[in-house]
Amino acid sequence: MKFLIVGLGNIGDEYAHTRHNIGFDIADELVKKHQSSFAPDRYADYANFSMKGKQMHIIKPSTYMNLSGKAVRYWMEKLKIEIENVFILVDDLAIPFGKIRIREKGSDAGHNGLKSINELLLAQNYARLRFGIGAEFPKGRQVDFVLEKFNSDEQKQIPELITKSVDSIECFAQRGIAVAMNLYNK
Repeated sequence: MKFLIVGLGNIGDEYAHTRHNIGFDIADELVKKHQSSFAPDRYADYANFSMKGKQMHIIKPSTYMNLSGKAVRYWMEKLKIEIENVFILVDDLAIPFGKIRIREKGSDAGHNGLKSINELLLAQNYARLRFGIGAEFPKGRQVDFVLEKFNSDEQKQIPELITKSVDSIECFAQRGIAVAMNLYNK
């Protein structure tokens, strides 16, 4: 069985470890945990490993957030992975910092990366891990907020939250979306 795990973010050092790039950070930790590594490939940095009989394919799109769908569609087609085995890792302003929400489908909720994926896949029925980044910004400063690094208090909590996110990805692949939702949406 094959899975495509997609960490959303923007390429470039200026975006590294920002709120909007938490999907990249989670993907990095998953790949590191399984002693694999990313290599540049078409539309994405790509890594893969086997986990208890499951073939795990991980990408970090190099298309920038607003064109993430191009990378997702390409890798789904290249690897012949069905939409029910796709798991997107994304930041979410509507969820308080420190919370994650796993969903088996849904709208883009104003997120440009998900909007691109929905448009290019012509579907919304793919699993996603929504990592809460909160919405602690003045009116009109949303773009600045998502492109900032986490504050010092948040940074202390990030390693544990990323570990929890990685555990939820493994649960999704091993036990399915319903179990992952039940265990991690608390």
